[in-house]
Amino acid sequence: MVRDISVDDGVAHVAIALTIVGCPAADRIASDVRRAAASVPGITDVALEVGVMTPAERHALTERLRGGRAREMPFGPGTLTRVIAVSSGKGGVGKSTVTANLAAALAARGLAVGLVDADVHGFSIPGQLGLVDAHGSVPQPTRVDDLMLPPVAHGVKVISIGMFLRRRDGDEAVGAVAWRGPMLHRTVLQFLTDVYFGDLDVLLLDMPPGTGDIAISVGQLLPNAEVLVVTTPQTAASDVAVRSGLVARQTGQRVIGVIENMSALTLPDGTVFDLFGTGGGAAVAAALTHEDAEVPLLGSVPLSPTLRTDADAGIPAVIAHPEDPAARVIAGIAAQLAQTPRGLSGRALPFRPR
Repeated sequence: MVRDISVDDGVAHVAIALTIVGCPAADRIASDVRRAAASVPGITDVALEVGVMTPAERHALTERLRGGRAREMPFGPGTLTRVIAVSSGKGGVGKSTVTANLAAALAARGLAVGLVDADVHGFSIPGQLGLVDAHGSVPQPTRVDDLMLPPVAHGVKVISIGMFLRRRDGDEAVGAVAWRGPMLHRTVLQFLTDVYFGDLDVLLLDMPPGTGDIAISVGQLLPNAEVLVVTTPQTAASDVAVRSGLVARQTGQRVIGVIENMSALTLPDGTVFDLFGTGGGAAVAAALTHEDAEVPLLGSVPLSPTLRTDADAGIPAVIAHPEDPAARVIAGIAAQLAQTPRGLSGRALPFRPR
């Protein structure tokens, strides 16, 4: 996108080409370019020239991003990216909050992280990662022909259906999605094939609760995915959470761990408050463990007002308040996940002889 850069008497002249006319990210790109150029020592002013790519240039860029390959699933079996689906048996257990914080924590450790908000009906990832402005608008991906370049927040590349919904003038309600199986399947497929994430270490999927259409579609599209099951200590939540893990296993996916959210809160006087009971996470891990593979309880995230307020503010607690007890547990889980590198054994490497 960079056409020309020169410096004349302290003025940085920068020419860039947007992908399309009316690019939704134009203002953000221009602001980022000005800020980057102005940060160079000796630069006193920035003169920015903004143009638009020709159709031929866009086609060449698309070919370069795809690596000369036709449209294909980049995260299926054989991928070098570790794909982790974060699931739950029912809603309201804090799965999206855990996912957003895990993504930010992994990115803070230097990993290349992508996040697909697969909870199409109940999307909340853009808000939790600060991609919603004061007017309720969410930045759209930058389009390059049939490819989309996802927005980035806290080092995480993010895609969500919320980026494609508009508010009506004067309507304070967020747009709703009323889709059934085929549309849901196509949406997930497009998020995985038409969004250019680049080379990722980890791709997280924030799954919808339960074992419905999207869970089945992800199982078909990504049988190689690993699964994290999120539950609360309450028996009503943990019993249902087991089902999501069992369905994932039926599609060939591997359950790698359980995260218990909203566990005991330690009050200032030292009293331990078990609002949702105890033992749910351990019970789910035990139920999903079988003779061939142990499913560990990776951590119990305590109830935390800070975790909630930071999510509402669009800054993950692992970034805003890393000392918070809940943030420390999530960062510890991210450290455990990061210890397992991308495996190369038995996988085809993307090299071609010349």
